[in-house]
Amino acid sequence: MGMAQNSEKSIQEVSIDDLKVGMFVLLPLSWFKHPFLKNQFKLTSVTEIEKLRDAGFKTVRIDTAKSEQAHPEVVLPDKEQINPPKKWKPEDIVPPELTAAVRSKTISPQNKAAVVKKASMALMGRLMEDPSAQNIKAAKQGIIEMVDCIISDDETSQCLLNITSHDLYTYTHSVNVGFLAVLLAKNLFKGNLSHNMRELGAGFFLHDLGKVNIDSAIINKPGRLTDEEMQAMRRHPVEGAKILAKTKQLSKEAEIIVMQHHERTDGSGYPHQLKGKEIHTYARICAIADVYDALTSERSYKQKLPPLQALQVMRDEMINHFERELFERFVMLFVK
Repeated sequence: MGMAQNSEKSIQEVSIDDLKVGMFVLLPLSWFKHPFLKNQFKLTSVTEIEKLRDAGFKTVRIDTAKSEQAHPEVVLPDKEQINPPKKWKPEDIVPPELTAAVRSKTISPQNKAAVVKKASMALMGRLMEDPSAQNIKAAKQGIIEMVDCIISDDETSQCLLNITSHDLYTYTHSVNVGFLAVLLAKNLFKGNLSHNMRELGAGFFLHDLGKVNIDSAIINKPGRLTDEEMQAMRRHPVEGAKILAKTKQLSKEAEIIVMQHHERTDGSGYPHQLKGKEIHTYARICAIADVYDALTSERSYKQKLPPLQALQVMRDEMINHFERELFERFVMLFVK
């Protein structure tokens, strides 16, 4: 009984503004009430505190007995030092919740979509931290699970399309683009067995993998990039293609998606300023999904656009960037 009392005494309600790296937080038990894979964990970075704030938490419960609070006068190191890239074992890359949700026959489409989205974000986050050949191979199996779900389950696919939670993380963007591009490819190639949707899905989800080789200070810069920084950022398609070619885990078509997803139909893209049909159809699909998600995502230097407004901007200001027929088919995904 004494132990229970001590446990209760160690639990405190803390304002979000008073949270510190090292505190052990206790979140609501429901999977859908917070943006983390665990309900109880130690805060390892300022970014995690911001995620709690963005999720709408004003206060959270902490367990002081399990916390390691930083001294208030100590200047915390930057994010890279607080939360260095973690080494992941291949067997831990794919969260078990992903496979369980995809294969479940009883979970509702809405719940399945929420779990798949959240678990896939965790998968991409882990892969971005440690993109070894074996981890890419493991991640590909998780991506195959997601692609199969999208292809075979129209209700869950629609629910995935309706999920609009965005943040600044590269892996979240990768997941959003992966879902959107697979949905568009499904619409375009339905009944055509000449397209390997699993390999395409891998290319779509991993299109930004090259960003792991770009300076993190540029990736995480809270504002517009300078011309020099933009030139460095524009290396990521080439860097991603190099990673995939070296690991030999994906098809040539998937490598093309990674290399060409920033090319534009009018020749204004990069890295090779390809035009029109010079750009592979798969890369043109990815480009549309990529731009749409960028427009509908929050950034420090711009507000996100509602879906309809984003589509209007793409139609009125960027239509020469895309193949018109593909864009029209993309718009139809949102018409119920």
